[in-house]
Amino acid sequence: MFITLNRIIKFGLINFWRNGWLSTATVLIMSVTLSVWTSLFLLNVVLTSVLNTLSEKVDISVYFSVDAKESDILSLKEKLTNLGEVSNVTYVSVDEALEIFKKRHADDEILLKSVEELGDNPLEASLNVLAKDASKYESVSNFLNQFSAQGGSPPDGRAGASGGQNIISKVNYAENKTVIERFNNIIGVLRQSGFAASLVLALITFLVAFNTVRLAIYSSREEITIMKLVGASNRFVRGPFIVEGVLHGLVASAFAFMIIIPGVAFIGPKLFNFLPDINLVNYLGDNFWSLLLFQTFGGVTLGIFSSWFAIRKYLKV
Repeated sequence: MFITLNRIIKFGLINFWRNGWLSTATVLIMSVTLSVWTSLFLLNVVLTSVLNTLSEKVDISVYFSVDAKESDILSLKEKLTNLGEVSNVTYVSVDEALEIFKKRHADDEILLKSVEELGDNPLEASLNVLAKDASKYESVSNFLNQFSAQGGSPPDGRAGASGGQNIISKVNYAENKTVIERFNNIIGVLRQSGFAASLVLALITFLVAFNTVRLAIYSSREEITIMKLVGASNRFVRGPFIVEGVLHGLVASAFAFMIIIPGVAFIGPKLFNFLPDINLVNYLGDNFWSLLLFQTFGGVTLGIFSSWFAIRKYLKV
């Protein structure tokens, strides 16, 4: 059994080297396919991380009318704090809002002078609401909408401190939600496009590997005839061509990783400077063996399937 397996592997290696240019072309095309697969996987990691970061940084800012009483605002703050979906609520008074505005526009003297000339503080008090989870913002937004619709009364129907007057002038959750949804749609389109590109490359690789094995079968037809005459089993005749497909996958996987590693080393630091929450170099280091196994499995599977289909069609034993 061991001797037979050893000979099958030996003849597979001979076929691989004998079809030098075809094997090289197959390996190169398969390497590109595997590199694209891994690159798309890493791109998905980056996009998912960006989406999660955006979701975590999203909050609800509630702005109040100029004539809103501070006691009414603090009453709403208490109601929001008591909601199970809310993690934290921060109150920013009109005076604090003005100080923040001045610090943010410290270099714009004309704007600051214009604000001073107004006399009264034009800014509104606000509450910044942070939910426990990004999925909870919808519920908090619904609470605020009901609060506004009932003229400043809580959703349970009790009279609010504002005496029926709506103190909320604006809730900015809708704008933040739109940004997240649009970005999520972009990610969906990119994923679908990447999946389609992967399928096209896989099909091209399959056809090239299929033809490589087909030509190997054709060039070995006399040897195959002799092996059958001396009593070689079907497994022994077919085995070397399966081995050739496995070799295509293994060599292509190695070449693909030789492309991915310097690519990540080049792009990773630049991406980290732009998005500090994403470190591709560390991700590749932490998941090196998983990604290598993924590429090797993909390459070997492509090689075996293309060889198997070629054998089924052209090797009549």
